[in-house]
Amino acid sequence: MIRKLSYALLLAAACGLAPAWAEEAPAAEAPAAEAAAPAAAVAAPAVKEKKAKVAKVAEAAPAPAAAPAPAEAAPVEAAPAPAEAAPAAAAPAAAPAEEAKPVAPVFNEGNVAWMLVSTAFVLLMSLPGLALFYGGMVRSKNMVSTLTQTFAIFSVIGVLWCVYGYSLAFSGTGPFIGTLDKMLLKGVVYDANGFFTATATFSKGVVIPELLFAVFQMTFACITVALIAGAYAERMKFTAVMIFSVIWFTFSYLPMAHMVWWWAGPDAYTGLDKVDEMNATAGYLWQLGALDFAGGTVVHINAGVAGLVAAIILGKRSGYGKVAMAPHSLVMSAIGAALLWFGWFGFNAGSNLEANGYAVLAFANTAFATAAAAVAWFFAEWIFKGKPSLLGIISGAIAGLVAITPACGFVGIGGGLIIGLVAGVVCFFAVAYIKKLLGYDDALDAFGVHAVGGIIGAILTGVFVDPAKGGVGVYNNWVDMVPGYSSGQILIQVKAVLVAVVLSAVVTAVTLLVLKYTIGIRASEEAESEGLDLSEHGEKAYNP
Repeated sequence: MIRKLSYALLLAAACGLAPAWAEEAPAAEAPAAEAAAPAAAVAAPAVKEKKAKVAKVAEAAPAPAAAPAPAEAAPVEAAPAPAEAAPAAAAPAAAPAEEAKPVAPVFNEGNVAWMLVSTAFVLLMSLPGLALFYGGMVRSKNMVSTLTQTFAIFSVIGVLWCVYGYSLAFSGTGPFIGTLDKMLLKGVVYDANGFFTATATFSKGVVIPELLFAVFQMTFACITVALIAGAYAERMKFTAVMIFSVIWFTFSYLPMAHMVWWWAGPDAYTGLDKVDEMNATAGYLWQLGALDFAGGTVVHINAGVAGLVAAIILGKRSGYGKVAMAPHSLVMSAIGAALLWFGWFGFNAGSNLEANGYAVLAFANTAFATAAAAVAWFFAEWIFKGKPSLLGIISGAIAGLVAITPACGFVGIGGGLIIGLVAGVVCFFAVAYIKKLLGYDDALDAFGVHAVGGIIGAILTGVFVDPAKGGVGVYNNWVDMVPGYSSGQILIQVKAVLVAVVLSAVVTAVTLLVLKYTIGIRASEEAESEGLDLSEHGEKAYNP
């Protein structure tokens, strides 16, 4: 009897376990379906809910194992479970939506930090570097005037850069000037997807925030216009200064910046069939292949030539050549020159837009070429004038900084030293002898230092970029990116110099002549004699 009862219990247990196994099978398939398409959990919530229902059925499946009746152990409702899991097969259809989701540009934090610092360095060049350098070289009665001009020009040009300057310099597909598509920095802060807008560097796949690039370039525009003030110091009306600055910035600086620096960026060159197409959208001088790493043509030749034309049209200061016009504070000028040299590391090395080996090369050339020019100037002065002067050595340093600007990231250290030495000597003669020979009154030698130094640097860039002379070479195109060299590069550099000279001279002459015969540009003789500090601003730099 007991044996029969045992057999019956074993048979009942066997019948109860079979449906439990049948129900566990769909439960095991549900996780597999989920693993096959994880994206569907996000893209298709309805599918996820259905999977949850299946999972609940699967969790409940072991319960019938305890049921003694085979009919309860195999419920009909459990069978469709695999059918409910079937929508998981639709998960791959949702995957393309995930792939098409916009991705934020990735900015290298080191590059961003370097460009932020470089931007601050260049601002320091103007305020207070240039202001002190120029301010110390004028007579004390014009100190406030000189400082005010520098601060006012920087501020006004900064606003105009935001309104339309950046857009005209760095947009469009025309060879000479951009468009107003980025007016008020439209699309420069955020892109269409709400991410920070990216702009190209000089390496494929490497970008920086376009807003950072825009602010960096703003500091270049501001100091360029302020440099011209050195030529017309101590005699130009403040109203004329401001109107001239706005017009010259618009019609001389912006076209030069566009022609030299505007291009589509390396990532636009996706194949050899795209080279000509992309080149055609760049600025005119970029298309020619002109090299200007940090602004030899755009900044220094442009501003220096404007200074010469302004000095000629304005005429000489009252008493020039008869009354002593020595700098009132060489100490202040020396401090300003030191700040300029310091800030110029951001000006030159920052123009690489990345913290890499080319930035280091530009940084090193800025140090060595500047030192070489300072030595060359004060030795030339020592030989020809009998004594080396503080004004001479700081002027030589500025000449070296100017000359190495277009070349700093292209030439080797040896080439940079030669550029500095040549600039120091030639700029000394331009200031000490040629200015007197030609008879113009360039008060603070904007032409002799910036135009002459910029021309030397721009042309010698075409010589020393040669890899055989230690330079980095010139890419054959932005697809293969094979560096090479041709002596024809020198001719290209000369063409760029001529474009800068002609454009700046014409814009400056036309603007000043129109102003001269309308509102007037020259301070009265009484105002000039009293000093522009009091006559134009009602202030004195030094009070008892």
